[in-house]
Amino acid sequence: MASEVKDLSKLRNIGIIAHIDAGKTTTSEAILYRTGLKHKIDLVKGGTGGATTDWMEQEKERGITITSAAVTVYWKNHKINVIDTPGHIDFTAEVERSLRVLDGAVVVFDGKMGVEAQSETVWRQATKYGVPRVCFINKINQIGGDFYKSLDSIHKRLSKNAVAIHLPIGFEKDICGVVDLIDMKAYTYKDYADHELTVGEIPADMLEKAKNARSLLVEEAVQADEALMEKFFNQGEEAISETELKAALRKRVLDGDFFLVTGGDGRGVIVEKVLDLVTDYLPSPLDRDQGQTVGVDPKTGNQIIRKANDSEPLTALAFKIATDPFVGKLIFIRVYAGKLKSGDTVLNATTGDKERIGRIVRMFADKREEISEITAGDIAAVVGMKNVTTGTTICDPSHPIHLEDITFPDPPVSIAVEPKTKSDQEKMGLGLSKLVEEDPTLRVHTDEETGQTIISGMGELHLEIAIDRLQKEHGVEANTGAPQVAYRETIRGTAEAQGKHVKQSGGSGQYGDVWVKFEPNEPGKGFEFIDQIKGGVVPQEFRKPVQKGIEETLQGGVIAGYPVVDVKATLYDGSYHDVDSNELAFKLAGALATREGIKKAKPVLLEPVMKLEITTPEEFMGDVIGDVNSRRGRIDSMEDLNGGAKLIKAFCPLANLFGYTSDLRSMSQGRAASSMEIFGYEEVPPNIAQEVIEKRNTK
Repeated sequence: MASEVKDLSKLRNIGIIAHIDAGKTTTSEAILYRTGLKHKIDLVKGGTGGATTDWMEQEKERGITITSAAVTVYWKNHKINVIDTPGHIDFTAEVERSLRVLDGAVVVFDGKMGVEAQSETVWRQATKYGVPRVCFINKINQIGGDFYKSLDSIHKRLSKNAVAIHLPIGFEKDICGVVDLIDMKAYTYKDYADHELTVGEIPADMLEKAKNARSLLVEEAVQADEALMEKFFNQGEEAISETELKAALRKRVLDGDFFLVTGGDGRGVIVEKVLDLVTDYLPSPLDRDQGQTVGVDPKTGNQIIRKANDSEPLTALAFKIATDPFVGKLIFIRVYAGKLKSGDTVLNATTGDKERIGRIVRMFADKREEISEITAGDIAAVVGMKNVTTGTTICDPSHPIHLEDITFPDPPVSIAVEPKTKSDQEKMGLGLSKLVEEDPTLRVHTDEETGQTIISGMGELHLEIAIDRLQKEHGVEANTGAPQVAYRETIRGTAEAQGKHVKQSGGSGQYGDVWVKFEPNEPGKGFEFIDQIKGGVVPQEFRKPVQKGIEETLQGGVIAGYPVVDVKATLYDGSYHDVDSNELAFKLAGALATREGIKKAKPVLLEPVMKLEITTPEEFMGDVIGDVNSRRGRIDSMEDLNGGAKLIKAFCPLANLFGYTSDLRSMSQGRAASSMEIFGYEEVPPNIAQEVIEKRNTK
């Protein structure tokens, strides 16, 4: 292991993000190989698998990344924490929570396909968190691989501000290196065993193209600095030195809306140049937000600013929980300020509890190296902390701070799970609690009507993996039901209702009386409670219980037992009894008003609708479109892709998409592919809503 890098400007926290099968994990493997941490590049596919960052059994079996994995490498006096993230939409939360704590990202594209559906999703996530990026167009050495067409697709679908910094030498199987547009040299190799690239002159047939590409790069770079732009206009491109060019490009990349692009083969070739882009252009912890982190005082709510400095009070965020079979619970932590040392007592700002830090480890995928501390800007894992969840702020007890939480979407798919035997019952509860602790998009609850345990997740594959892990890691044999859709209810009209709870049975009774107005709230706004009581017709201490009664009733649904969303409830009148009124009576009055009011306010059923993207050869397009239409889908757009393929974008109810991947393969001889993500909730057509309600009510 290389010696620790103390200079914070030479630390990089980066993620490898992409669409599924673009080659993220292979690129990560090549980074390990090129930085000397591995002696060979393991293949991702093939049943047993071998990729370092795909260490879970389920990842090896399927040849995909399920959980983000962290590795630390060293390159040209820089320390780089690399997080390889999943590409499948069902595991998008892994990307979300990784980007929350990373400073930069390498976006990998499949050179045969260009920008794909999940490429757009991870790009949006990186933009949301303001993460500067460089782009790596992978697989351009394969048949159909094309650097320029892929770059064009980035321009069309992601950003016009993506500019090549390297040009590939050769085409498809003849790719043998790149032209570096900074120093205008050719970097070539003989084979994959090459650790060194050979530096030479640009091939004659590429010289003109390289000069034009460099001119474009310089024009973009000088926009970062007025003095440099003036120098460029007055003295020409030749007056801009390599040092000035690199500094200007770095400034533009750090702004977050300009992206340098390279291309090659993720098995190792040109990965040196990708590593150079990471160290030369992506931010250090000092570059993001001027090296500052903003939080709030948990007691006062006042803003607090902490600098990326070891001498500041400890400020850190737990961004991932993992269960290690050898050491137990691992908490992945990004330290923003101060130091976290083994043996320290820290404050969990989310719960208010104090905890003592045990062992601290630097992760090498599934292997560990024990270290004594995590310094400002760095990422490592802590063993065995309790009551810590994804997004928990960990800080100095004498200087409390709370950082912004990480939010995740509600899971749209559910299945019922039942243990096969009595002995599986207890193990299942324990196993599920550990899985939910690790994965914030996996939810578990008990259906009050049936008593069944219900698991909710982001998609069929997500739930399939959860059940598989339950069996293999926790030894639970379980039966599962068919996937179910997480419907919602809402209202389209306005209604007023009285809720009056009166009970007299000798001695003190119960009396609660309220009038509540129910009306639709903006989509996505959730529940909103408005207190418009004037005077003391409902005393202050009874208004919170009214709100609680309304909220609990909405959670249980009114027409079909599904949660009611996007409702505004205004408490505007009522009455009370000096002796018989209490909190419980008013809570029950709120519940009664809700049942009555929602029924009168034109309640409707909502269903999750998925944004569906399908790539298919043209010959199957008619069948694919017909099938989407038959599933109550609506086609949004169609585009031409590289190699004569078509991209179909559509919206389709989740209820009609179970098993879709297999059906699509069957109708296209295995040549079409799809990806989907939740788009939002839409009203269910009345005839189908009636079926869902009847089915739900006959449970």
